[in-house]
Amino acid sequence: MNAIEIRNLSKSFRNLYAVDGLNMTVPMGAIYGFIGENGSGKSTTEKLICGHLVPDNGEIKLFGRDYTDPGVRVRVGALIENAGCFPGSSIYQNLMMQAINLGLENPDEEIHRVLEIVRMSEHAQLKFKKCSLGMRQRIGIAMALLGDPALLILDEPINGLDTDGMRIMREILVDITKKYGCTVLISSHILGELEKIATHYGIIRQGKMIMELSAEEMDSRAQVFVSLKTKDMVGAMKKLAEKYADVRMEDEYVRVYDVDDTASIVDFLMKNGHVVSEIQKNKIGLEEYYIELMSKKEGA
Repeated sequence: MNAIEIRNLSKSFRNLYAVDGLNMTVPMGAIYGFIGENGSGKSTTEKLICGHLVPDNGEIKLFGRDYTDPGVRVRVGALIENAGCFPGSSIYQNLMMQAINLGLENPDEEIHRVLEIVRMSEHAQLKFKKCSLGMRQRIGIAMALLGDPALLILDEPINGLDTDGMRIMREILVDITKKYGCTVLISSHILGELEKIATHYGIIRQGKMIMELSAEEMDSRAQVFVSLKTKDMVGAMKKLAEKYADVRMEDEYVRVYDVDDTASIVDFLMKNGHVVSEIQKNKIGLEEYYIELMSKKEGA
């Protein structure tokens, strides 16, 4: 059984389709990275799943049941846009109001449980208005976790965070899936961070899903390359192009694609009068893969 199954989902605003015949499959226990440029339909899709919007057409199933089923709706937690907290109230008070709104039994116990998950237990009495952006994002996740949902939907939770804030967020999301068995659907523009935690990806463009793949599939498709520096970068690149099919100057390095034998490249350049000062093997990451995929779609 999958956590989310979407078939032929569409949603329009003033005759313009924000989501257009979308298909999506999110396995249970996954951290599903939902990727797309601004206006591609990510947030609209998440709002449709959460029931904040009504679709024009299509089917949404959560854990094998229709998404409007009250029994499945209570299994979904979400943080879309912001946490919606009262600035003058403490973190604990905001969570208590949400817990009461949800009709939770033992709300105090539940609040302390979610605060521990998001590493905020020691800040429970801090007023929301005094919280940093990273803390506010974690409070939003704590709110979404009230009631122990099986599916967590997060819209851009790491955008704007500093390095330490992103690290803490990564640890929290991995804990949620591994320790609590929760499935996470997360959208983000920070693909380098998403790549560190996602188990699956969905790439959306103009309201349509153009590709879904697992992290393993992504890794197997990623091109390998050798990047290097020499004193005469242009001369070295021209010489390498005589032997190798795909040589480029990128990010202040000469890159030789579909090759991972550094020794043979160093030897070849040495024989042709170029001393290599720096060389390393690499593999294209999620961000580069995404940019390359988008450029191919644009040229299609």
